Amino acid sequence: MRLPLTNTFKSQLSKILWITISWTFVSIFHFFTIYASLIDLGRDISDMEPWLYFYGSLFTGILAGILGGSGVVFYWEKWLRTKNYGWSLWSILWTYTVIYFIVGIPAGIFVTSGELGLPFYHRDTLQSVWSDMITVGSLHSYFLWLFIVIATLIVLLVNDKYGPGVFRDFLLGKYFHPKREERIFMFLDLRSSTTIAEKLGEKRYFNFLRDIFERATPSILDAKGEIYQYVGDEIVISWPMPAGVANANCLHCFFKIQEALLLKTDYFKETYDGIVPEFKAGLHYGHVMAGEIGVVKRDIAFSGDVLNTTARIQEKCNELGVNILLSDYLLDKLKLPSNTFAPKRMGDMELRGKRQKVMLFTL
Repeated sequence: MRLPLTNTFKSQLSKILWITISWTFVSIFHFFTIYASLIDLGRDISDMEPWLYFYGSLFTGILAGILGGSGVVFYWEKWLRTKNYGWSLWSILWTYTVIYFIVGIPAGIFVTSGELGLPFYHRDTLQSVWSDMITVGSLHSYFLWLFIVIATLIVLLVNDKYGPGVFRDFLLGKYFHPKREERIFMFLDLRSSTTIAEKLGEKRYFNFLRDIFERATPSILDAKGEIYQYVGDEIVISWPMPAGVANANCLHCFFKIQEALLLKTDYFKETYDGIVPEFKAGLHYGHVMAGEIGVVKRDIAFSGDVLNTTARIQEKCNELGVNILLSDYLLDKLKLPSNTFAPKRMGDMELRGKRQKVMLFTL
């Protein structure tokens, strides 16, 4: 019942691809800006080969996107989330400088070699490239790309703040007008949270939750889940129907989170007086209204009976002595193969505030 860790890696590759495309566009735009400026100033460019410089800009953008984009996605973004800002900014600066020269030197050799008509390894080619790397123009390029890197990081951090895909939806105005959607919800609640909070005290309990959420998040993202809300010690996770049903992502998500926490059992025991976190979860699906809400602090909110029902299903976990419950409505949608999960029927249950009973299953 192990879900291959492919969704997270695919997401990272997708980010690198979009960064590469964006940076290549910026590099080509920069070339045309300089070329147009030279023409407007009446400079003699008869000995200039525009296509050679165009290809050089294309090469720079692609190489910068692949190397710099990998740095942004695999290292720099993570540093800004987990390290103090002073350390992060310094580390980003020197690693960016290294990548700048790794990209700039080959691109310079490509253009200079073509311009001089000499082999790339010729002494005059290498000397010319080195001379160009320490000019005012090169310094301008260094700070331009530094600005682009920082802007990229800001966009990715804002995207993380709202959740994958939500920032994009804001920009596109997808939820400016409320729309009806079919979604799966999982209410994930920490067991014995009140007892743990009393034992640890406010500050340690806060750090305890932060550690839990940090270790749970990769499993949520890998299962293509969207973190809708953090409510105290509870995480509300949502999936559009196709993403949640595919490969039973919504179910795999819960067990991957449990597995991630179990792998850190020793850490939690040593750090938090022998306490090991454990979640209980309720899952259900249905239609919701989704739209932007708020004036000063705008957010995308979901409204519908499915959220209340999911919360009530999760509350039944303690009563029935299980860690996970889901409605028969959702189970029918998942169409689980017989060799994966083995659903166990718990019976028709009365849910607080609901008139009709709901058939619940556990795994």
